[in-house]
Amino acid sequence: MSQDTQNTGIGSGPYEADAVAGSEPLGSGAAGMDRILKRETHSSRAVVSVLAAALVMAVCGYALLETAVRAVGQPPWLVDPQTAAERVVALPAGIGPLLLLVIGVVIAIAGLFFFLNAVLPGRRARHLLPDRRAAVVVDDEVIAAALARRARLAANVTQEQVMVVVSRNRVMVNVRPTSGVPLRPDAVLDAVRRELQEMGPWPMPEVRIQVSTAGVVGA
Repeated sequence: MSQDTQNTGIGSGPYEADAVAGSEPLGSGAAGMDRILKRETHSSRAVVSVLAAALVMAVCGYALLETAVRAVGQPPWLVDPQTAAERVVALPAGIGPLLLLVIGVVIAIAGLFFFLNAVLPGRRARHLLPDRRAAVVVDDEVIAAALARRARLAANVTQEQVMVVVSRNRVMVNVRPTSGVPLRPDAVLDAVRRELQEMGPWPMPEVRIQVSTAGVVGA
């Protein structure tokens, strides 16, 4: 999301490997470049994978420790494995409804977190720009700032009256007109579309405009 005054940055890097079916990704000519492009446009799952592995290792390690302690006839550190298994089988007996609800919510949130990280594509807020010599990755905020500037000039309004939100497949232009000054939404929409076509980002998002019903009092 950007207004015309928002600070943005450009990163140079790659294109997505699956950019266009049946064609080479823009700016890439090798499988290595495709991997770089995918890494630049998708968030890493390394942290989540390490966290999941650490949790599994901790649970397995503790279970092994308690089993070993029981095998040598020593008292358990926390809970005897057999006692723990019996309590799990006997659920929800022995646990208050509120505590049981809290435990269930925590487990559900943790499971949903790992599940979504596993199935969602994890795309970053970036688009790819065509270049014959290099692969270029641009933050969506940079695109939003450029489009907001073009929309502001086409609508003849101030910076604060235009806000552009760029997502993977859509550009939403929000304009607050000046009271008493006519505004042509079609002209603004065409100007933003031309600017976007000149950039040529991939994937090419659809442009929509929304004009506020409440005008702004001009200076």
